[in-house]
Amino acid sequence: MILILTKSVNRCFEKNPKFDMTPLLGGTDVVFSSLINSLSWFVLCTFRMVLFADAVRKKIFAFAVSILNPATFLHAYTCLPLAYATRQAAGAILQDVADSGVLFAILMCKHKVVSLVGAQKASLHPDDILTSESFSPICMPRYNPMAFLYAYVQYLDVDTYLMLLTTSSGAFYHLKDCRIRIETVLLKSNVLSEVRRSMLDGGMHVEDLPCDPLPRSGSGSPHLGQHQQPTDSPGRFREPSVGIGGPDGLWHFIYRSIYLDQYISSELSAPINSPGQQKRLYRAYQKLYASMHDIGNEPQKTQFRRDENYVLLCWVTPDFELYAAFDPLADKGLAIKTCNRVCQWVKDVENEIFLLGASPFSW
Repeated sequence: MILILTKSVNRCFEKNPKFDMTPLLGGTDVVFSSLINSLSWFVLCTFRMVLFADAVRKKIFAFAVSILNPATFLHAYTCLPLAYATRQAAGAILQDVADSGVLFAILMCKHKVVSLVGAQKASLHPDDILTSESFSPICMPRYNPMAFLYAYVQYLDVDTYLMLLTTSSGAFYHLKDCRIRIETVLLKSNVLSEVRRSMLDGGMHVEDLPCDPLPRSGSGSPHLGQHQQPTDSPGRFREPSVGIGGPDGLWHFIYRSIYLDQYISSELSAPINSPGQQKRLYRAYQKLYASMHDIGNEPQKTQFRRDENYVLLCWVTPDFELYAAFDPLADKGLAIKTCNRVCQWVKDVENEIFLLGASPFSW
């Protein structure tokens, strides 16, 4: 509601408890449907499964799982994997328009950020990135719950879109000119072709986790448990190995950078390749995250759970959080060792998977 109306609607209800805000929500059905799908997909599935026949329920469920997004409970965003130079090139042109009166400029591919910049002293929260697509005006509650920003959104191809935000309601033509300039530079510098290539290649796969750890001195990285064996640098993501899952029964992981408020998750693949399995995994992660951040209890640093579905391991440090799912028969010691290798792997490719140096954003 705040997204569409701003928090100032509270004043209307304070003055008149019978205030009817229906006229203010005209034409927003698509918006609410999109938000429900992206933020509460499992509730939507449960509701719709009651209403429709079996064949339709299966299609609805498959769609809902296809937009699973851990950003909703991590309060972080994820980036499209790109070469550091490519992301820098995208950021440079976005910064150019940000200096010309645009409050925020965000280039995205589906739900993943390619690059984003903001005007000086302007701060945007990761949660607001989840709620900023395809309509204008728009209220970003974490930025300012009492006012609107004006969003210009233009798709540059089937998956990639540019979002320009301003405080001016009369800036349409200026934002359009900015978009033309940005699109021209992105095409000439091959950024868009690199974005499309990254979409086809996919992100990090557990099958690609380097299997031959070599001792490395002076890495400065924390280690979980007694296993202090960081891996060799993997360079660009490798070709998948044969088999189901990754080494030592690793099925999936999510790594969240505390400092950047960004996360990276491995691609969903076998054996977590059905809608039901993916739904169950994300619910397990959600519960694990909630238990680790329960304000009523003492903060925890690690947690190890084993049930009939998974071995779940969580590790929270001042710099990052790691959530990993393993085969339910996985050995605890090997799982800990593998988590250390995952952390080192992420560290080795952080220039490609994270947006670094976003100084205008004080998350």
